[in-house]
Amino acid sequence: MKYIFFLFFVLLSFSGCSKSEPVEQNMAISAVTVQSPPPPKPGKYESDAQDKSTDSPEIPQKIIKQASLRFETNDLKETYNQIQISIRQNNGKIQNDSEGKEYNNIYRYITVRIPSQNFDNFISSVSKGVSYFENKEISAEDVTEQYIDLTTRLKTKRKLEERYLQILQKATKISEILEIEKQISAIREEIEAKEGQLKYLENRVSESTITIQFYKTIAQKEGIKASYGSKIWTAIQSGFFSLSEFLISIISLWPFIILFCVFAYFIRKRFKRKKL
Repeated sequence: MKYIFFLFFVLLSFSGCSKSEPVEQNMAISAVTVQSPPPPKPGKYESDAQDKSTDSPEIPQKIIKQASLRFETNDLKETYNQIQISIRQNNGKIQNDSEGKEYNNIYRYITVRIPSQNFDNFISSVSKGVSYFENKEISAEDVTEQYIDLTTRLKTKRKLEERYLQILQKATKISEILEIEKQISAIREEIEAKEGQLKYLENRVSESTITIQFYKTIAQKEGIKASYGSKIWTAIQSGFFSLSEFLISIISLWPFIILFCVFAYFIRKRFKRKKL
């Protein structure tokens, strides 16, 4: 009997070990799967963010450069010729050119468009020979973020337009077709507006705007030396103009002069008859 109980106990112990091994293996497998889960697929917003992060470094920095200069010169014509030479050397163009006279100076005002890569060279060339600037303002505005935002919005609108065009091809009802065409028209207007803004921004980035105002002071000594001579010449001119106006006024009265002469002739003739 003792041997029988011993054998029964051994069989039970072996059966318990065989049942516990699969449980331990399953626990080990589950532990492995928990520790190393598969990488999740990027969602919609994550993919958009990745696209933006990959697109952003490819876009170069967009900077709008502008400058405003004001200085005095002794010779307006020579200074203007020097500026024209600098414009041609830097592949620029004159956008606006005006001149005038104030109380004590004569001035010239020029607006120039220069390629951005030649901006610094042009400023250095114009600054040669200038003793000091009454006003010199140079600004550089970074619009890279605005450029990226416009580009991204434009891509989104174009994709939306493509989706509506695909839906339009599958539409069968007239009401649906009209509604889809209305949406496409609105999207097209937004796309054209974004394209215009992007083109304007690119134009300002590619070409810099520079305003140059230079003037010459009218010296008081020159005015004193020339004052008497100018007054005499002005008096002669005014007298000549007055005489011309008088003669013209007489010529314009020729009918009355003829009538006066005829009337005087008859009166004189009548007086002669009375004397006889």
